[in-house]
Amino acid sequence: MIPRLDSAALAAGDAESLAALGAAATGVGFATVYNTGLTAARVEEVIETYRAFFKLPEAQKRDLDMARTGSNRGWGAPGSEQVDPDANPDYKQFFDVGYQLPEGHPLGDRVFYAPNMWPQDPAFKAVISAYYADALEVSKGLLRAIARSLGADASYFEGAFETPMVLLRGNYYPERPAWAGAKDFGIATHTDYGCLTLLATDGSPGLEVRKRGGGWLPVSARPGEFIINFGEMLEFWTAGRVKATPHRVVGGTAERISVPLFFNPTYDTNVAPEGSDTVMLAGDHLSARFRETYVHLQGKT
Repeated sequence: MIPRLDSAALAAGDAESLAALGAAATGVGFATVYNTGLTAARVEEVIETYRAFFKLPEAQKRDLDMARTGSNRGWGAPGSEQVDPDANPDYKQFFDVGYQLPEGHPLGDRVFYAPNMWPQDPAFKAVISAYYADALEVSKGLLRAIARSLGADASYFEGAFETPMVLLRGNYYPERPAWAGAKDFGIATHTDYGCLTLLATDGSPGLEVRKRGGGWLPVSARPGEFIINFGEMLEFWTAGRVKATPHRVVGGTAERISVPLFFNPTYDTNVAPEGSDTVMLAGDHLSARFRETYVHLQGKT
């Protein structure tokens, strides 16, 4: 079962809510949350802003194409990401923006802090930048609740997120193509790479979560409610207590837009379990996973 949780109750330290969050983090790996302060109207504005961009002619998006720029910012064309090496590249489009460091920052040369690229329409930047900032604050609050749900102090993770590698993505899933076969997905089976994902959607079905005993569990949330799940880094960091659960989007008869915020720590954070002799830098893990995922970083373009 995927629990539905009140974000305000989590922030207030409600024991029942925190217990449900902890059970989700260490069990199914997914939950939905509401009452975050991000309203349905706000999320709908973000979704429609992305939709308008994705509907532009391809020629207008090509200047922002990651395959041309070599970055992990901007537009990803259909077939530009392959999350499962045993499946074909995903047929979705996407658009990524990330955390911006001040000029001269010592981490500024890392790809995860690369300059953002924006479409010509200034309204796109205004809407998406404002949502990024607010969704970042929501994610910080949820991370404090996660720490408490695991029996730690609310501030346990906070020092690791001063310059976070936070990526906001708009995903556009068209209706499943007529040519699609058994190895074709909107996004194939994968686990998220980082710590926490805050996912807004347009309410359409499509996301499926792998159940522990086998099979798939559909999960959706209307605008103004959010799906959260936990990534590989948080699983490492907690010595396997938190679960990064595989999930996928097969695609259906209607298009679908989702907006995940991938909430990840500062590049040089050691996400190995506390007390371990191992060093696992967050940025090194993301670098390795991005090289496996982005087709333009695999030398296949």
